[in-house]
Amino acid sequence: MKTPFEQVLTDVTAKLQHPLLSFSDSEKLVIALTDTISDTLQMSLNARNQATLVVSGGSTPIPLFKKLAAYDLNWANVNVTLADERWVDENHDDSNTQLVKTQLLQKRASAARFIGLKTPAVDIDSGLDSCSTALKQLPQPFDVVILGMGNDGHTASLFPNTTTLKEGLSPATDKLCLSCQPPTAPHQRITLTYPLLSSAKQVILHIAGEDKLLTLQKALAAKNQADMPIRAFLQDPSINFVVYWSP
Repeated sequence: MKTPFEQVLTDVTAKLQHPLLSFSDSEKLVIALTDTISDTLQMSLNARNQATLVVSGGSTPIPLFKKLAAYDLNWANVNVTLADERWVDENHDDSNTQLVKTQLLQKRASAARFIGLKTPAVDIDSGLDSCSTALKQLPQPFDVVILGMGNDGHTASLFPNTTTLKEGLSPATDKLCLSCQPPTAPHQRITLTYPLLSSAKQVILHIAGEDKLLTLQKALAAKNQADMPIRAFLQDPSINFVVYWSP
């Protein structure tokens, strides 16, 4: 007989329109995910001599960043940018830029070209145009996008109940990035939009812990994307989307 948690995993796998790869521990997940990311980047390097990796912040991807940093790729031809950023200085503890520079852009990966979302503009809305201009310089579609997910169902900085969420999730928007002020999290933020993120050659949701699997189960149980923005990705069968999960 399955334990209640094993039943949750079975339920999520059955309802998900995309693959879910589960691992017994984080170390096994990181090894497998590093191989997937590096293989995808290498294919793009072989085909067009450049590649783009989009990453997210938080504590979950740190072991992945450390593993990737030592991977033997032509990192000088790899662009790295963020799915979202808090509108704080780079030296702020909450800066995703600081996280990426200290955890990913080390060792071999220190040769990569980093494109941050935070600009010198006096405020976030004034910085949107220059951020968009920088993003337009990157070859699209992106090769790999790595997303996280909060327990409220947000991903990147596509948060429930924000004024820009509708446009951020709209498949028809021509905006590459938008600002937002999450009601349940500190700092104004800048986020890439759903069309830009979801059009990547490979979109990966990297989550860990039983709580995140329960959040995923909740997201799969209803349709309203405004309540849980991760549903936009879960409900779109046309994108190349895969979930990597470990306890």
